[in-house]
Amino acid sequence: MLPFQTPLCQRLGIAHPIFGFSHEPDVVVAIAQAGGFPVLGLARDAPQDIPAIVRDVEARLAGLPYGIDLMLPAQVPEQADPQSLQAALPPAHVAFVAGLRERFAIPPPGKPSFFTAHARSEALFQAQIDAVLNSKACAVATAIGLRAELIAEAKRRGKLTFSLIGSVRHARKALDMGVEVLVAQGYDAGGHTGTVGTMSLLPQIVELAQNTPVLAAGGIATGAQILGCICSGAQGAWLGTLWMAAQENHTPPALLDRLIASNSEDTIISRAHSGKPCRVLRSDWIDAWNEAGAPPPLGMPHQQALTGDVFASIHEHNNARLIYEAAGQSVFGIRERTTVAAQMDLLVAQMDRAWDRMAGWAQQPA
Repeated sequence: MLPFQTPLCQRLGIAHPIFGFSHEPDVVVAIAQAGGFPVLGLARDAPQDIPAIVRDVEARLAGLPYGIDLMLPAQVPEQADPQSLQAALPPAHVAFVAGLRERFAIPPPGKPSFFTAHARSEALFQAQIDAVLNSKACAVATAIGLRAELIAEAKRRGKLTFSLIGSVRHARKALDMGVEVLVAQGYDAGGHTGTVGTMSLLPQIVELAQNTPVLAAGGIATGAQILGCICSGAQGAWLGTLWMAAQENHTPPALLDRLIASNSEDTIISRAHSGKPCRVLRSDWIDAWNEAGAPPPLGMPHQQALTGDVFASIHEHNNARLIYEAAGQSVFGIRERTTVAAQMDLLVAQMDRAWDRMAGWAQQPA
């Protein structure tokens, strides 16, 4: 088995150039134990819950390196809560969603969640940032939004700074702020993403970054793709969607069935989830926002205030017709329920086979 170790791998002390993003602590621990670099997404967690989550993860990692990812969009209120936002929602939007609740027989969620109990605001972001900076994570990543103060303070505390970027313009801004690793996230990616495909974006970011390490993200589901990204100048690949098939992710059965049955074409860019363009897995709920007569989704954080209880309910009740999640075009790589260890082994084996194939072609006589 060939050791595909890039300089960034050596700096972080990981065996494979595989960077795995997940909201699920069990996935994060398993990726680290399999030799990758896990990134724990905490954008969906209340600030007061983050210290306990981090303590548990760090105890189980037993010193293995990991990172934390936050989402810090601009143009949100200084202070906000779901009740105040809901009181200000346009009546037409409220009526539309009420009609969908009745049409799809959606019950209210039976327990609170981030999507029903919190609203994205500067106060929430700052509290999340404070909790993350107090962790032992060796890296901090931002998925949306660049905060110069966060970058400077994270570096002061010895944490490597990552930024997911979707354009050359965003990359320049990140470099100017001192970001140390750029994640070139293409249009193929799940979640909030830009308009340029991964294989077009990556070489532009590598050229701009010069000596700054670059990772590739978006639509990556195989080891051959990871190797291809490294051949294009990346020092590794950032994968997210693939881990939702692992048993460690505790994916609701209806969502797992939808993921297994889906192709790349079954993911679409929609503002219906968060108010910002977000690649998600299609369902009847997402499609309803594209029907004739549907209002345009509200901006962030008002769309979450409008529909957060629906997202919570369809997951809580395992609603096979409506359930969806942020997912990239790499969903083609999900074909069965598996484990993180098996996924990592397969990715590394695929890298080996791709390397052998290239070596064989290179040795063929003209």
